[in-house]
Amino acid sequence: MTESHEQELVKRLREGDESAFTELIDAYGATMLRVAQMFVRDRATAEEVVQETWLAVLNGIDRFEGRSSLKTWLFRILTNRAKTRGQRDGRQVPFSSLAGAGEDDEPSVDPDRFQGPDSPQPGAWAAPPRAWPEEKVLEHETLGVIRMAIDDLPEAQREVIRLRDVEGWSPMEVADALEITDGNQRVLLHRARSKVRAALEMYLDPEVAK
Repeated sequence: MTESHEQELVKRLREGDESAFTELIDAYGATMLRVAQMFVRDRATAEEVVQETWLAVLNGIDRFEGRSSLKTWLFRILTNRAKTRGQRDGRQVPFSSLAGAGEDDEPSVDPDRFQGPDSPQPGAWAAPPRAWPEEKVLEHETLGVIRMAIDDLPEAQREVIRLRDVEGWSPMEVADALEITDGNQRVLLHRARSKVRAALEMYLDPEVAK
């Protein structure tokens, strides 16, 4: 969503344009539900948090000053409400130990094969595997392998790679929305990409993956 589009959307929301609200739900509703589920105990509670967030957005849109993007503002409201609800219900906030403290997180592939989290391209191949034909990578079955690999990731890694690589969010947008540091989101992205690439390599080039 471009800056000019956001400004137009804010204007329409302030005017009570229902189609603008529908557009916002279509753009971010599914992602909001996924993020909320990271902080609360079940889907039903997450849905309640999302509804509370939408009400807060409608009630507070006149006070939105544009110091951040509309998306960032929206997800900050969501994350704060989800954290509060999770703590109230006794659900430990998963991002309290980002980078996987206490988590069985052995690398899926020899880490020397990838650039580290502090490199310009964290998770990128340092020693690339044999070339895979583009048409093979884009096959429906191969894309299914990628989706399953993402679904199998630990919760925090799964959401970061979805936001970064599937939905195209910038590093700062992810860090702001999830209220984590840029360093944490880079570590999570690096681990997630390594595991997804390992699954893809196992499927496309099992001899190299051994």
